[in-house]
Amino acid sequence: MVLISHSKIKVISSETKSKQKSRTVGGKFKYILIFFLVTLGLFGGIGSRFAYLQLVKGEEYRQKAENNRTRIIPKSPVRGNMFDRFGRVMAATRLSHSIYVWPTAAKKPTWPKTRWYLSQILKIEEREIQEKVDLSSKNSTTLIRIARGLNFNDVTAIEEYRHLLHGVEVDAETVRFYPHGELAAHVLGYTGELNPQQLQERKHLGYRLGDFFGKLGAEAAFESSLRGEWGGLKLEVDGSGRMLRILGQEPALAGNDLTLTLDVDVQRAAEKALGERKGAVVAINPNDGSVLAMASYPRFDPNIFSSRFTPDIWQQLTAKGDPFINRGLRGFPPASTFKIVTATSGMESGKYPSGTVLPTYAYLNVGGTLFGEWNRAGFGPMNYIRSMAWSSNTFYGQVGRGVGGETLIDWARKFGFGSKTGIELPEETPGLIADDAWKRKRFNWGWSDGDSVNMSIGQGFTLATPLQVAVMFAVVANGGYRIQPHLLDDNGASLEKRVSLNLKPTTISTLRQGLRSVVTSGTGRALSVDYLPPAAGKSGTAEAPPGKSHTWFGGFAPYDHPEIVVVAFVEHSGGGGGSTAGPIVRDVMAEYFNSQKKNND
Repeated sequence: MVLISHSKIKVISSETKSKQKSRTVGGKFKYILIFFLVTLGLFGGIGSRFAYLQLVKGEEYRQKAENNRTRIIPKSPVRGNMFDRFGRVMAATRLSHSIYVWPTAAKKPTWPKTRWYLSQILKIEEREIQEKVDLSSKNSTTLIRIARGLNFNDVTAIEEYRHLLHGVEVDAETVRFYPHGELAAHVLGYTGELNPQQLQERKHLGYRLGDFFGKLGAEAAFESSLRGEWGGLKLEVDGSGRMLRILGQEPALAGNDLTLTLDVDVQRAAEKALGERKGAVVAINPNDGSVLAMASYPRFDPNIFSSRFTPDIWQQLTAKGDPFINRGLRGFPPASTFKIVTATSGMESGKYPSGTVLPTYAYLNVGGTLFGEWNRAGFGPMNYIRSMAWSSNTFYGQVGRGVGGETLIDWARKFGFGSKTGIELPEETPGLIADDAWKRKRFNWGWSDGDSVNMSIGQGFTLATPLQVAVMFAVVANGGYRIQPHLLDDNGASLEKRVSLNLKPTTISTLRQGLRSVVTSGTGRALSVDYLPPAAGKSGTAEAPPGKSHTWFGGFAPYDHPEIVVVAFVEHSGGGGGSTAGPIVRDVMAEYFNSQKKNND
């Protein structure tokens, strides 16, 4: 048996208690440390979150908060007016009513019902309304236009159902207005709302959702000058979206007013004379290139684009053909009007000087191809003046074959054919003056004498716009200068853009005498009337299978001091140029000189 003294027990007990106490203190410290670290981590996480929200996402959340209490009502600028040369309004703006939706309204549970009511009132499919809403920016605070050009019944119905149309607003805005309706529609053009692709292309220029821009004619050509700059109202609203106060206002800047060279009276006369025949009429000042009138049929009323454009309206418009084609700027075979170029080529080359006399025939045989005279018999010996009066094909066919294709092509281009005239309208086409390289590329064989003969009488591959033909007549009228047509009044600056063709005086004199003889004794006697000053001109009839022939007439007056050139073109009209297109030119000239007399009085 082992005996342990009490003192030994006490020592052991004391050591045990000390160790237990040490373990207790250590455990408490450990828990305190863990608690401290956990607390530190929590506060650190909260602090980091606060820092992230404040520094990284602060601006975004501030903007969201701002958006919840503010609304922006954009104010579109008033588009600039367009006037004719005498200050008469041709394009302006008028007040109309449009219906808008706040973007926040489309996110509420009531939106499907609101959208349905809008669809019923406005006769617009719900899909179309939703598409307009979807196009708006995700966080947009500006109103979304659903429809414009509301009538009285639409506005009344919206007010009656106001309690069911949450987030819907009706507001007045300006829309484009053309007081003369269809008059000069192809020249003035129209405005239309940007589609999504166009919006992306123009965003960097300051365009926005719902913007309208020029889509044709002068509206498109002078868009940057006419459009102006947006403004708007910044409003403070309460939680229900009701306005509390106006926080600020940025006034919209109106677009610039423009004065065009058009003459409303001459334009109206051109459209009346052309009537409902497909074709075009162009009237210009031969000295400075200012466009007095440009008519094209079929026409359209640009006012239709100031309200909702429906499929039914489109069907009515296109029933008579494409009304948006400006035929004054499209290429057609110029027929015998082109003989001015052929005559110039003969005289300027020296091969067929101004006193040349050539026999004429029933036809020319060129490489086995027969090019017939239009009277099927020939006219006997002719000079330039008599051959121009009677528009002999075999006379000018001999000149064209004699000078060759290169010379004909060169002079055609000097007169401005084959390239755009430089008029501001974006729809202009260059026409076509083919050459050896073009023909080899297109048909894999070169230029021939037959091509030269065809070209000499304005047929074959040659295409010219009525405006280009007017420029050609202007060269003869003004003494040998190619002018640049223009629509914007430039205070005479266009005179500096004239290009001299360096024609011999004998060439100009012979051309003028020839064109005068057309009116006095040839195919253009429709212009030989006592209410017109002495005029000169040239007819043209172009084969246009499988339909009837195209007809042309171009002329200028007064003969001694020309003030106006008028060219008329009628598509597939049949008949002769002098009898079909000649009276159109006569009527337009009559209106011009009557207007001049009134203005002088």
